[in-house]
Amino acid sequence: MKNRIALALAAALFSAVPALAADAPAPAAAPSPAAAAPPVDPRVAASRAVVQEMGEQLKGELIGALEAGGPAKAIPVCQQKAQVIAGEISQKKGWKVARVSLKPRNPANTPDAWEKQVLEQFDARVAGGDGADSMEATSETVQDGKKVFRYMKAIRTAVKPCLACHGESIAPEIDAALKELYPADQARGYKAGMVRGAFSVTQPLP
Repeated sequence: MKNRIALALAAALFSAVPALAADAPAPAAAPSPAAAAPPVDPRVAASRAVVQEMGEQLKGELIGALEAGGPAKAIPVCQQKAQVIAGEISQKKGWKVARVSLKPRNPANTPDAWEKQVLEQFDARVAGGDGADSMEATSETVQDGKKVFRYMKAIRTAVKPCLACHGESIAPEIDAALKELYPADQARGYKAGMVRGAFSVTQPLP
């Protein structure tokens, strides 16, 4: 039972991570050129792959902590490992990879001006009835005199277990752990389906 709960928790936490299709049935016939989907921008594809990598690494860390001690024990893992994993991937790729939120739990996840604008647009779209799972945004701009490509992928709040740590009612032991590790915590009060943040990727351009 504990393993099933842990796996469900990790899966829900990263429901926003693009999934890789497996064992999909072969199409009956190849689509005509006119009906074929447009090719994916390679910069978007690369960004999605990095988001997938970050999500899988953090999910593995969380599963271990959840199996060992439940959600209260997983909170320190998020605090300690999330930034480390983002930093390692950023260094390996030569990009900036992060998670951001309008209500950050960790001040390091405070969005910049563009990220804030995108998150507000995501929220408006959810309020208008759109689902958060597929929300993405891109921009090509200049930072510090250099051209960059920016990508964001929304993180949706799931019923279970996201609301255990991010909802309107939080269990006392989880609340105590959050207050100890995150004195400036803002990441509360969410309802299922809301956007509680996003993965953010910045790629330098030639």
